[in-house]
Amino acid sequence: MNLLKEIYFGEKPINTESLDHRQSSRAVVFDNENNIAILYIKTSDFPKLPGGGVEEGENLEQTLKRECLEEIGCEIEIVREIGEVVEYREGINMVQNSYCFLARVVGEKGPVNFTEREISQGVEIKWLLIDEVLKMFEKEPSDYVPRFIKQREMTFLIEAKKMVKN
Repeated sequence: MNLLKEIYFGEKPINTESLDHRQSSRAVVFDNENNIAILYIKTSDFPKLPGGGVEEGENLEQTLKRECLEEIGCEIEIVREIGEVVEYREGINMVQNSYCFLARVVGEKGPVNFTEREISQGVEIKWLLIDEVLKMFEKEPSDYVPRFIKQREMTFLIEAKKMVKN
């Protein structure tokens, strides 16, 4: 998958062997009205794309389909790859490789299955036009991890917007 961006604050880490490594799969999912799914986290007033960590025995596509069913209540069809973003989160001892896909909803939107953590964060699904979602990222987050999420998601959204225009 095409590397779109590396994110780090300060200097790029030279030796990442001591850091935990995590792979995640994310999607820009379009519905029939050309809206995309976003998970809005009320407790931190912050949006993010659906997706999550790859579990043992899963590939990126399986992870993405499972996560979309859980988080946005939808079966999806993966249309194409968007790209990869690598986040060097030294503050929490982690390197995260996020792989993003362009996808579309297949069938009807159904119920979600949020984790206890997502419920406690007040997570809700919003279906918005891609430009509306990009505007949600104008605010600069103060917390450490959301600073990475903002750059990652904006990178994926800008690339997805280019793809759907072509």
